[in-house]
Amino acid sequence: MKYLPFITLCCIIFADCVSDKSGVMEDDFTRYVNPNIGTVHSRWFFYTPAAVPFGMAKLAPSTNGSYGNKDGWQAVGYEDGHTSIEGFACFHEFQIGGIMLMPVVGEVRTQPGRLENPEEGYRSGFDKDTETATPGYYSVILKDYNTKVELTATERVGLQRYTFPESDSAYIIFDIGNRLGESGAVKDAYIRLIDHQTIEGSVTTTPEYTKKYQSGANITMYFHAKLDRPIEESLVFHRGEKAVEGDEISGIGSTMAVRFNTAKNGDITVKIGLSYTSVENARLNYEAEAASKTFDEIKSDTHAIWKEKLGRIKVSGGSNEDKTKFYTGLYHAILGRGLANDVNGAYPRNDGGIGQIEIDQQGQPVHNHYNTDAVWGAFWNLTQLWTLVYPEYFSDWIKSQLLVYQETGWLGDGIANSKYVSGVGTNFTGLAIAAAYNCGIRDFNVNLGYEAALKNEIESKDRIEGAGKMDVGLFVDMGYAPYVPELAWLSTPEGSMFGTSHTLEYAFSCFAVSGFAKALGKEEESLLLQKLSKGWQLVFDDETKLMRPRLKNGEFLEPFDELAPWIGFQEGNAVQYTFYVPHHIEALIERVGKEEFNNRLDSIFTLSQHTLFGGGKEVDAFSGIHSVYNHGNQPNLHASWLFNFSGKPYLTQKWVRAICNEFYGVDGTHGYGYGQDEDQGQLGAWYVMATMGLFDVKALTENNPQMQIAGPLFDRIEIKLNNDYYKGDKFIIIAENNATENNYIISAAYNDKTINDFQIPFSNIVEGGVLKLKMGDTPP
Repeated sequence: MKYLPFITLCCIIFADCVSDKSGVMEDDFTRYVNPNIGTVHSRWFFYTPAAVPFGMAKLAPSTNGSYGNKDGWQAVGYEDGHTSIEGFACFHEFQIGGIMLMPVVGEVRTQPGRLENPEEGYRSGFDKDTETATPGYYSVILKDYNTKVELTATERVGLQRYTFPESDSAYIIFDIGNRLGESGAVKDAYIRLIDHQTIEGSVTTTPEYTKKYQSGANITMYFHAKLDRPIEESLVFHRGEKAVEGDEISGIGSTMAVRFNTAKNGDITVKIGLSYTSVENARLNYEAEAASKTFDEIKSDTHAIWKEKLGRIKVSGGSNEDKTKFYTGLYHAILGRGLANDVNGAYPRNDGGIGQIEIDQQGQPVHNHYNTDAVWGAFWNLTQLWTLVYPEYFSDWIKSQLLVYQETGWLGDGIANSKYVSGVGTNFTGLAIAAAYNCGIRDFNVNLGYEAALKNEIESKDRIEGAGKMDVGLFVDMGYAPYVPELAWLSTPEGSMFGTSHTLEYAFSCFAVSGFAKALGKEEESLLLQKLSKGWQLVFDDETKLMRPRLKNGEFLEPFDELAPWIGFQEGNAVQYTFYVPHHIEALIERVGKEEFNNRLDSIFTLSQHTLFGGGKEVDAFSGIHSVYNHGNQPNLHASWLFNFSGKPYLTQKWVRAICNEFYGVDGTHGYGYGQDEDQGQLGAWYVMATMGLFDVKALTENNPQMQIAGPLFDRIEIKLNNDYYKGDKFIIIAENNATENNYIISAAYNDKTINDFQIPFSNIVEGGVLKLKMGDTPP
């Protein structure tokens, strides 16, 4: 009888994992997510465990976020190898960061201190074995203060709970007015103690990317913090200066520390309402989402949200390591690009004012507005995943972009609080809108979406820097964008150093919008865009059979180094970018010659396998841009799937599986390559799509898009479909005779109808049904 509790526990666990009638294991897939994977050399927005999917409040520990970010893109925030924490920040977004809190005990130091000298500031050491990170929750023990910190969040409210030791000098530091993460320099800040349990304030920053793409624009973050017990004393100071008693402070460096008398294991919870529009709306967000709930209730609610979102794809079979990679990748794909509007529909306008989203009969905004990193390469991972599994989010994403277009007259590629933060100076938003339309996501203003997309592809007059594609006028006039080396890193109406990669990008997006035009009966515009989509032919060199920088006078660049990065090609080289013709891949294969195309591409992957399909073990975001293939960056992410078009689909099956197994890892250093740039879930989303065996090289840009097929990593995959957009309830993939060594598809059938070309129409997928694949260890 003494073993009964253990047996009962086992029964409970088993009950949570029983099969449903279809044979799919019902489970809480959050248990496979490890947020700490890939946290060596990761971006500011990458590590935010205490958050809901696509949320505004994204809480995490900061180990070096206060160091700032010189150019706006470097790795900063939380680093797996660091051993001290400087605080716990509430905003983690592309070009946005701020509102950091830190519990301390004893004397209040007025600066966080450096990693190499933590004792000079208020940062604290910690041991990794006291750290817990799961979707929606984080906790750690701060060794210097013998204090436990716990974090969780609603959509717009961050919660921090501290378990202090017995002390008459337990403090919470509100570090508000200092540069943090990707936020850029602080322009102004203020903090005010409203009463003994309420603190409010804001911080305004100037991110590096807004300086480049929308000069004069700023980002403001507001907060309303409610403590669950009254304070004893408040101190104020500017960073590095003497602390004095006070209840209000403003200006750069503004910080407040509030003191408590705590009993042993005394808990203090802070609920921090957040907003990008006003303190009043931060208070409203707090009241709507968190005022009546405890920390533990919200933690439970947040877990349930993650369970539902991750559970939209259920996999069985495969190893636990494969499932960890899969669900951690899915987690990152729906973590980034967070909410920007308040519960009442207020949102930050591009001009710095406050906009208002329409409210429905239930008093809710009819859609949400989101911050977003650029779409550069996202069409080969994120948008395909969003389209298939989270179409309601993709719809809101498009509506967000159109809000900015209506205000400014131009689409943005990346936006932070509706400000332009393009990042790479190009713009694929029109392509994404067209792809969504092709797949049946049409509950946005289609005519406005088309107008914006068309303008994005062909208009140059009065084009603003934030809209990217500054050399698109040359592309339209000449058929290609010339390489102009004297412009260095600039893209202007006179040309760009990246003209060759721009030509390939613009041609692809013109193809996408040409189909959009055709679907809407815009024949003349469709024909123009179709013509422009062939621009890649003008930078293809028949002598080398490579894409080659072409000057304004029409001559190809001499001398020519095919592996030289940045010479005509953004974040890549000629070998990598030669395959960047996804919309006319059959024509490219013919131009190169099928045999040479296959031999070259196969040799590229054979060589790249020695460097883990990227930059090897070099920890750097750009470590692979000089190689023949670089999975750690966007321009190459479709290349392994091209054999489906060149008569050797088994090579796609071989190399996709190898990339999944070898590029991706499950520890802090080897997560997404080695320190590669995981742009808000792109590499994770690629893994999810690839291991399901579904991918579209053409990024769903055809009028009747198809997805290519490769061997799935799992025995069974069940995708729940959103009936607001699609007819079917589930799409199921079954891999018979699946095993580690069985990489190759012997036969394929959809609803028992044989598939011969390793493609399946997207319309079939979303109608629901079963895709059955028979696997083997040798190609058929």
